[in-house]
Amino acid sequence: MAPLPLQIINLCAALMLLLSFAMLSQRRVLTLVDLFALQGLVLSISIGVVAWNTGQPHLYYSAGLTFVLKVVALPLILHRLIRRLDARWESETLLNIPTTLMAGLLLVMFSFALAQPISELATTLTRGTLGIALAVVMLAFLMMITRRKAVTQVVGFLAMENGLFFAATSATYGMPMVVELGVALDVLVGTVILGIFFFHIREQFDSLDLSHMESLKED
Repeated sequence: MAPLPLQIINLCAALMLLLSFAMLSQRRVLTLVDLFALQGLVLSISIGVVAWNTGQPHLYYSAGLTFVLKVVALPLILHRLIRRLDARWESETLLNIPTTLMAGLLLVMFSFALAQPISELATTLTRGTLGIALAVVMLAFLMMITRRKAVTQVVGFLAMENGLFFAATSATYGMPMVVELGVALDVLVGTVILGIFFFHIREQFDSLDLSHMESLKED
């Protein structure tokens, strides 16, 4: 790969990791969605650069699909849900922010150690970013398990998918287009269904804090 495209890919990887830490420390839900949209934009740019350098047309479609879904459609849906549910702030997290960020740093180190032998087996020239891709997945998972509100957990799941797509691009120059279309449709439909689920939670418990659902175990 030419130096300039590789440098752009590495820059995108660094930005995705930085945005993952920003999302991990963010408690304002609307800002969290904006960070997710920005991460989707960085992901679409990185896929576009790989497509331009490798000459694989299906990656252009992947970049466009990522932009439409992750930068436009899903953030608009989530913003509308958050405003209608009045869920603009995250409640108290399971871990405080400094402890969460420290755990995130440990996960990043673990991800790089885990990705090193896999990167050596990969044949793509972007394999050096595989460790960052795994770190993005791990940080998104950490955000899911340390947050209480259903909306932020959904954003964490979507951010995890960003990391998985970036890992697929790093290791194999992307997945087949049919698979990507299927995943995109599933994510879009799943988000709409979860939106309906959020309204039911709000009507039942007058809150989106999933800890209130533990009361069902006691009944």
